[in-house]
Amino acid sequence: MAKEKDKKWLLTDNPAIIFEDNEVGRLKKQIWDASEEEIDKILEEYEIPSESELGKPGCYIQNTPRIKVIEKRRKNDIVFVPIGCTENHGIHANSGLDTFMVTQILEGVRRYTAKQGREVSLAFPPLNYGGHPYHHIGMPGTVIMPKEAVEETIIYTMLGLWNDGFRKIILVNNHGHLWMLESAIHEFMKRYQLPGIFRVIDWHRAVREFFYPVDREDSLETHFIHADESETSVGLLMFPGMIDMSVVQDAEGESFLPDGHFDKSVDPYRRPSRWSEGEGHMAIERAATPEGVVGKPSLASAKKAKRPIAAILKYLTLVHDQILEAFPPGKVPPVEKVTLRTEKEMEPFLKEPGSKGWKSVYELPQIGVFHKL
Repeated sequence: MAKEKDKKWLLTDNPAIIFEDNEVGRLKKQIWDASEEEIDKILEEYEIPSESELGKPGCYIQNTPRIKVIEKRRKNDIVFVPIGCTENHGIHANSGLDTFMVTQILEGVRRYTAKQGREVSLAFPPLNYGGHPYHHIGMPGTVIMPKEAVEETIIYTMLGLWNDGFRKIILVNNHGHLWMLESAIHEFMKRYQLPGIFRVIDWHRAVREFFYPVDREDSLETHFIHADESETSVGLLMFPGMIDMSVVQDAEGESFLPDGHFDKSVDPYRRPSRWSEGEGHMAIERAATPEGVVGKPSLASAKKAKRPIAAILKYLTLVHDQILEAFPPGKVPPVEKVTLRTEKEMEPFLKEPGSKGWKSVYELPQIGVFHKL
């Protein structure tokens, strides 16, 4: 077995950007090195851009006849759950920007997997408003839900999806409340102890390298923060009709301490703390950036978003494919290795929903000290 010191890295012409020599790193390196024509071809495969499919029949569990939902689940029991919010993104952008970014990304993955004959299921966004960091407080257009509401909504969404046979649940996040989603997954497991694959992917951070400004014609010019060049560029690519560049405003935040401690939104500098790991060291949005912007959205263009979007589409497809390879439809990780339950106890609950001998998860005896009374 190779020692850690012998680990190989895939280097680029930028010393800040390196990739691990594994399947994930090699995929990212391929996207990094791709020509603009190759990036366009990837986007075309996923039919990006396309109109929102939230109201298009057959695209989400909730807008599909149940017979079709069951047919799709038997071929592919992964479900992607988009997580966005309602938040002020400047007067030039829509307050549902985060939600439309993540839903349209996942719709692209759905279309791609459908062409492969194993279409992945999508669930409607369970959080129309979302949780928020403290420094968003008081901003008009931003609707802040209590963290308990966020966490309980996610927990019971996961429980209902698991009960319907979707036991590989991937939350794809597009907003600054990641810690609430992480907490929800762990509380879900402590409370119910169900076998499955449960994960949250903060999609911007998953492909953070592609938001790094580099000397390339299609590169972003500034680091990702909020309602800025990065987010506006994605909006211009995915849903340009929701963006009005004629009124765009740039704005910068105000910090009271020297720079270098807290990182930007996708952790490009590898600083000691993520942006969410403190408050009080900087002014809140309403005081410093009432425009609802932190950065330079005036620099945005659809072209600058193409490589980051191609990267997340390919990465989510890799996640999808590797899960199905390890656990084909109807299969879950070993019950007695991922829970304190027994295989015999779980046997009726793991049957196909509605089939002979199946039991609903709502009949499952709760165990341990964490179950909610």
